[in-house]
Amino acid sequence: MAPADTIPSDASAAVLKPSEPMPEFAVSVEGPNFEQEVTLQKLLESYKRIGFQANSLGKAIDIVNKMRKWRLSDEPIAADESEEYLSPQVRANTKCNVFLGYTSNLISSGLREIILFLVKHKHVNAIVTTAGGIEEDFIKCLGKTYLADFNLDGADLRKRGMNRIGNLIVPNDNYCKFEDWLTPILDAMLAEQKETGTVWTPSSFIRRLGKEIDNEESVYYWAYKNDIPVFCPALTDGSLGDMIYFHSFKNPGLVVDIVQDIRNLNELSRKSRKAGMIILGGGVCKHQIANAMLIRNGADYSVYINTGQEFDGSDSGARPDEAVSWGKIRAGSESVKVFADATLVFPLLVAATFAQSEAQT
Repeated sequence: MAPADTIPSDASAAVLKPSEPMPEFAVSVEGPNFEQEVTLQKLLESYKRIGFQANSLGKAIDIVNKMRKWRLSDEPIAADESEEYLSPQVRANTKCNVFLGYTSNLISSGLREIILFLVKHKHVNAIVTTAGGIEEDFIKCLGKTYLADFNLDGADLRKRGMNRIGNLIVPNDNYCKFEDWLTPILDAMLAEQKETGTVWTPSSFIRRLGKEIDNEESVYYWAYKNDIPVFCPALTDGSLGDMIYFHSFKNPGLVVDIVQDIRNLNELSRKSRKAGMIILGGGVCKHQIANAMLIRNGADYSVYINTGQEFDGSDSGARPDEAVSWGKIRAGSESVKVFADATLVFPLLVAATFAQSEAQT
């Protein structure tokens, strides 16, 4: 029998199991040192070593910076390279095409101004969003959206003509103003369709509205000015759909064709020498971009920011590796999902990436 003061060997072996040596490339966990001066850039750089979702945001920053910096001139000239891309100047000017997707609530939020910055300065090449992501931009040019509370009583708000989006409030009068502004434009678009045979698509529809709003506070004004296509496969799923519905009684006949848009989006993806996705939220905007990437056998760089979970099998909650299985993200390419509210982390991501190039000019 072992002495009473001897540690049982089986317990010792279980608790004090020796470790294998860590590989040389292993990175230790370390947070920011506030004993030293910490700038925003230094703080964000430290995220890479904090762990958990901070680590994911640090990786997202690295991936977006790689999207921004890539040039075709970084790659060797392939034996079957087309003549169009043999010129050193052309190769140096050929960049990664960045496809930005976001849900409508983010335009309702203060992220609208960040998205506007990206579009104004031509940091993105294409946008995919939902109907709300279109109309709320124009509505904000006509009336304010206000901070409120998640716990306001819905029935009381309805009586007062107030619409709640999370902890934001949009007075219903703003949608009335939107109808007053939009209806004459729909009349003019229908007249052009009848007179010239114009075929409207969701993207040309949005481009026209961007031209008509003529307001530098609008995301889609800058998309119009900079010729950045905005795709909205679910154009009728919101106030825009309500207004098109009402217009179909007052002045019927307007046709919006989705076929040309899917061709345009897919061709933009297919012809991209490098393609990156930055997708805020889930649903239509996430999958439409990812599906366009399938046409080119997957995106080269991918950043998802959302709070969705994958246990229910939704595409909204799916991690990047699921998209790899479909050919929507290239195997071996760089991708990350940041599990977070985009309003918390997207401003930080842009501050560490796209905003740096503007600050340096």
